[in-house]
Amino acid sequence: MSESLGPVMLDIADLRLSAAEGELLRHPLVGGVILFSRNYRSPQQLGELTAAIRALRQPELLIAVDHEGGRVQRFQEGFSRIPAMRRLGEAWDRDRAQACAAARDVAYVLASELLACGVDFSFTPVLDVDFGASGVIGDRAFHSEPEAIAQLSAGLIAGLREAGMASVGKHFPGHGYVRADSHLALPVDERGYAEIEAVDLLPYRRLIKHGLSAVMPAHVIYPKVDANPAGFSSKWLQQILRGQLDFDGMIFSDDLSMEGASVAGGVLERGEAALAAGCDMVLLCNAPDAAPELLDRLAGTLNRRRAEAMRGVRLVHGLEALQRNARFTLAKAGLDRFVAGLA
Repeated sequence: MSESLGPVMLDIADLRLSAAEGELLRHPLVGGVILFSRNYRSPQQLGELTAAIRALRQPELLIAVDHEGGRVQRFQEGFSRIPAMRRLGEAWDRDRAQACAAARDVAYVLASELLACGVDFSFTPVLDVDFGASGVIGDRAFHSEPEAIAQLSAGLIAGLREAGMASVGKHFPGHGYVRADSHLALPVDERGYAEIEAVDLLPYRRLIKHGLSAVMPAHVIYPKVDANPAGFSSKWLQQILRGQLDFDGMIFSDDLSMEGASVAGGVLERGEAALAAGCDMVLLCNAPDAAPELLDRLAGTLNRRRAEAMRGVRLVHGLEALQRNARFTLAKAGLDRFVAGLA
């Protein structure tokens, strides 16, 4: 049994935890698991999987997922369908108060269903500004106006928090201006800091003051600010995010296996660079052969206070029990009305 969590988050291959994966996840440098669509068949199976992961060690590993809504929703059959965040932005253009209320309902349902199945948090909300350039961001972004993003994401974060879930703003300082997909290439944003600060950082500045739990930086280079991608940049993470914006929550790297991370070298060098720059936890996804090397050679510790703030508060076990919860029923009705209005 481990007495602390480590700074690495890994994934697993299938619907059940293998013996080899269980052994790997007991490594002292591991602190969490990120789940994907391949890890999901049904709410019951998901609950069994998360229970098996939690049983591996104390404190329990953090369990996360990318479950934003729209085209990025890993668990679908048996879960409520969450609309793309752009739909909330379109609603904002019609009625701001109703859109913010809908964001809170959407988030409450999203968080409650994940928590009931043993998932601690989702990597949401996307705070990128929609400049109409990025295909990989696209309708994952709330809006083209930073003020709309700030207010809608504040509603969403409030709904997550009410349900018992932390929030993760991404992709700091902003991925919406560049066309290249950092999964496949290394995007370069040629804007100066003043322009980025006035537009892209506005949602972060607002939300940090209102309880944003965590941040995920972008695998994007902003050469007029720093030569390194934001996720490997102490200037972005320590001077700007921690210093100027006064953020004291978790910083998660984006996936180290992405092409946008390759500038730092091999997987070990990427992990070392991310931690040195100021990340609290690094993600390694879809690279099972690289995980042992990272764990054997990486050195680092995890801030326990920040990590524990990411742990979900689980009020009920299983989606059936959730249906009997009055607050969930109210939020689900709000979500259903919102989705019906999109038709």
